[in-house]
Amino acid sequence: MAGAFDILKERGFVSQVTDEEAVRRAFETETVTCYIGFDPTARSLHVGNLVPIMMLANIERCGHKPIALVGGGTAMIADPTGKDEMRPMLTTETIDDNIAWVKRQLGHYLDFESGKTLMVNNAEWLRQLNYIDFLREIGTHFSVNRMLTAEAYKMRMETGLTFQEFNYQILQSYDFLMLFRNYGCSMQLGGDDQWGNILAGVDLIRRKDRASAEAITSPLLTTSDGKKMGKTAGGAIWLSADMLSPYDYYQFWVNTDDRDVGRFLALFTFLPMEEIHTLASLEGADIRQAKSILAYEATKITHGEEEAKSAVQAAQSAFAGGSNGSDNLPTTEIDPARLEAGINVMDLFVETNLSQTKSEVRRLIQQGGASVNGERVPDIDLTINADHLDNGAILLRAGKKRYHRVVLA
Repeated sequence: MAGAFDILKERGFVSQVTDEEAVRRAFETETVTCYIGFDPTARSLHVGNLVPIMMLANIERCGHKPIALVGGGTAMIADPTGKDEMRPMLTTETIDDNIAWVKRQLGHYLDFESGKTLMVNNAEWLRQLNYIDFLREIGTHFSVNRMLTAEAYKMRMETGLTFQEFNYQILQSYDFLMLFRNYGCSMQLGGDDQWGNILAGVDLIRRKDRASAEAITSPLLTTSDGKKMGKTAGGAIWLSADMLSPYDYYQFWVNTDDRDVGRFLALFTFLPMEEIHTLASLEGADIRQAKSILAYEATKITHGEEEAKSAVQAAQSAFAGGSNGSDNLPTTEIDPARLEAGINVMDLFVETNLSQTKSEVRRLIQQGGASVNGERVPDIDLTINADHLDNGAILLRAGKKRYHRVVLA
């Protein structure tokens, strides 16, 4: 059986490694404790977080000891990486509330209950730091000249880097040192944009404890058309069912570009690579089968098997124009009085998040891409009222595959 490192590499998780042979040997000869950090800046993680989550999940399945580090301390500073402006400041109450939600979410992928994976909060040590002692003990090991060469800092130097944000690399490095000392964690994982911060932590462990540590980064994921993974016209693809329905989550994966199917099956499902290679080789109309399997497997991992089956049923019903299973479509309740008075079709499409703006709906209607109960919307002045109710519901469609159900409150 392949070792954890070779599995990560085969599935496309590996970009940069401090010492490939040392990392491979460690995974093959010992139980490795490794970590990835997640900053709780919202109540939900999103698809952009799935690569690090699935890295930890694959490592756990190989019998090693992952740590999901939540940044109860670092979220108070905010990571400047990839940002052209400072993130909003969050209160400790908001951060702690976000952590509770994120822990439940990560529990869908990682086994915290039996202890196979640990969840650790860096607030344990960061919120208690004595500033002077920290500068004396840790700050002396960091070169400002070297820190300024980091891509994250160079980008922000153009728009204004605060001293607070400048400290982020030092705090992240200190996290690695504390995890090394307290949990025997000898490896950090993260995205390519974190390479400089991660190496700073490796160096801090070498300087402070005269010990070696390793690191792996994954490629920053973009789709074949060059877009950042998980960014859509409708906003972020959240992992929480409260922020994005399982049906919409399923639809996100069904709409994967043909060129990305094989890569995404390897990264975001646990299917054997032999099966993935077979699915990725499909062409023409047959690639839809691979997309459906990707969508089902990804939804099952995130929302559970029942929700995945419901999403499949709802999709099949919507595309067939039937009502069986339509209850599982994203649904908005409308006050009967509002419907009796009538609602402009553009307002309703925006209200149900099928479009972000009225101008977007106008273009959709003009291009023939909007329908109500299977009938093409003739013009932007159409008024939706109680006469449009069909078996107690109104079925809206935007484009070929985005559906929404409107019912009375």
